Amino acid sequence: MTQPLDTLWYTRCPVPTGLGIAVQQGWLQDTLSVLGTQVQSLRESTDKAVRESHFDHTLRNSVRHGGNIPAIWARAQGRETRVIGLSWADEVQLILTRPDSGIKTVKDLKGRRFGLPDWSGAQIDFTRAQALRGLENALLLEGLQVGDVQVINFHYSGTFSDAPVSTVNGTPVSVQQVEGRNLELVGLLRGEVDAIFLKGASAARLAHEFGLHTVIDTGAHPEPLIRSNNGTPRTLAVDLNLLDKHFDVATGILDAVRRAEQWAHTHPEETRRYLARETNSSEYWVSAAYGNDAHLRLRTELDEQAIAALQDFTHFLHRWRFIPNTFDVRDWIDPRPLDALLNTHTALAG
Repeated sequence: MTQPLDTLWYTRCPVPTGLGIAVQQGWLQDTLSVLGTQVQSLRESTDKAVRESHFDHTLRNSVRHGGNIPAIWARAQGRETRVIGLSWADEVQLILTRPDSGIKTVKDLKGRRFGLPDWSGAQIDFTRAQALRGLENALLLEGLQVGDVQVINFHYSGTFSDAPVSTVNGTPVSVQQVEGRNLELVGLLRGEVDAIFLKGASAARLAHEFGLHTVIDTGAHPEPLIRSNNGTPRTLAVDLNLLDKHFDVATGILDAVRRAEQWAHTHPEETRRYLARETNSSEYWVSAAYGNDAHLRLRTELDEQAIAALQDFTHFLHRWRFIPNTFDVRDWIDPRPLDALLNTHTALAG
């Protein structure tokens, strides 16, 4: 008989996820404690290698719910992980300019300077990849290519895991200094570039605070593949050892996540407060970035739209050489935990 799993390491991105609510509510902890498993935050570890697993998923018996770029990169590097759920919560994806730039539409970007982040010291530069995706998708709508703009790089030092985070009311909060962390925005305001890409609650807030002009919000486009980016869809991924040796824990994770999402669907105000803490923003900017129906957008499933978008985005990352090879995402997805959960619920309802 397999011994109970002692510790599950968990991590999620500072974005709307069912896992984030499940942790804040204590439901993940309660669900797994019945199985004899305690949970521990990966990003609070004092060991940088452990924190870096948020991006490279090298830590055994861990779960990650968040942006798909690090998860895809880790898989392409040969990490034995499996996706057990996909969530799709649309968010603003803004191409921004100064009001005096003369850029009013996407067509006006041709020949202009576009600022991109460059975290060359990180294992996978997800910020650059998501900005490049937003730019390419916007230009595609007008028959343009990235080569039609002048790319200006803004170099960042260090990695994304240089400092651990501390927990405040169940939410991980970075303790490192934030100065110099918006180099593209500074460059835009100084006139060093003509346009940049920002997404999420911080993008909505910064665009308002600095009176920036939104050229396009690709996150609001009716075509799913235009909206597809790092956060659409988000991956709920575990390592293969967890699935093989502790399947009940994997199912328990998914159960806690989906239970948190179902709770969110009927608790809009409380959910906005939770998401504000998760995104380190206010409830107002949560609504601005994720919609007044943000509580209804939390759904972790394995639907065809999300799978197709994940495949398309994987090809994008390979085409731009963010990953060494592409792969069939269906081989990466393991539907067994979701199937087991749905079958159990069906049996109980019957």
